[in-house]
Amino acid sequence: MFLMSRRLPPVLLVATLLLALAAPTASSDSAKDEPGGHGHGPGTSGKVARLLENAAKATQEYEKGRRAAETQRRKAERLEGVLTRQRLELKRLNAELGRIARGQYRSGGGIPYTAQLLLADDPDELMRGQRLALQANLAMNHLIDKTQRAARRVDEDRQRAAGAWHSLDARRVRLAALKNGLEKQLEDARWTLQGEADAQVAAGACRGAVRLDQPSLPQGRRWVAPVETYELSAGFGGSGDRWAHRHTGQDFAVGIGEPVRAIGAGRVVKVSCGGGFGMEVLVQHPGGYYSQYAHLASAAVDQGDKVRTGQWLGQAGTTGNSTGPHLHFEVRLTPYLGSGVDPRKWLAERGVKL
Repeated sequence: MFLMSRRLPPVLLVATLLLALAAPTASSDSAKDEPGGHGHGPGTSGKVARLLENAAKATQEYEKGRRAAETQRRKAERLEGVLTRQRLELKRLNAELGRIARGQYRSGGGIPYTAQLLLADDPDELMRGQRLALQANLAMNHLIDKTQRAARRVDEDRQRAAGAWHSLDARRVRLAALKNGLEKQLEDARWTLQGEADAQVAAGACRGAVRLDQPSLPQGRRWVAPVETYELSAGFGGSGDRWAHRHTGQDFAVGIGEPVRAIGAGRVVKVSCGGGFGMEVLVQHPGGYYSQYAHLASAAVDQGDKVRTGQWLGQAGTTGNSTGPHLHFEVRLTPYLGSGVDPRKWLAERGVKL
């Protein structure tokens, strides 16, 4: 479905995705959820991943439509100003033409031209004046005609721009409704996923890896940040009432279900549910360092799996000793708590600036 949908226009794409997501989601033991399919994986984890992807597309389309509508709005307003100036100029020219006509009438415009010649003190001067007046009239008429044509063109352009603006504005409203619908579905699915994760943590047993298809891995990079889009919150070594001593890692404020990636190649040495870290994954990297990813809502790997740089390890959440959705990330010298180093400095030394 997703391969075919890429060929649809943007509005139809978002609508198609919304209709598809409105259909019942297959359970984790359904045949549709077997490995090797084209979806993001079974159950709520896959639904959240799909909704994140679709909500991002809907947001991009909405923003594109909003920018286009604003551009057309500014164009319509600019043309309205040009049209106003053209109309004022036309009014001024008409007034000038009337003034000339009245002047000619007062200087003999009502007397036949032959009589004016006979009565004139200097007929040659009168003829030169008439020629100049005629030339002025022709120039004035030409200018008025040109201004009227320009005013008509500007008026037509303004109407087209205003029509395009209204059309884009209507499209933006439709996209906003679709975007809001997807975001509401995403919010509901996120908390469903979190509830499932909390149940696993309470039981002290993870249900096993939820395999999620992902976009292509970063090319030519040995190390990456553990999440793509984030805000840094609690840092390494900080104090707070939630920690027995000092904060042992770096927190990334992200939403429930956001993909969490391996910072580098390595092997998964631990996947656990329970305790203060909730659902967590621990990866051993060549050279002896370990990276920890805690408070997850799902795990996409099993103990013993080999992982590549940027590979999804799971989805962020708020399991364990956590007050809100975030990823707690550590770099350790050993697999054990207490051997952590400052993750920001460690990654910076490897070309990753947080």
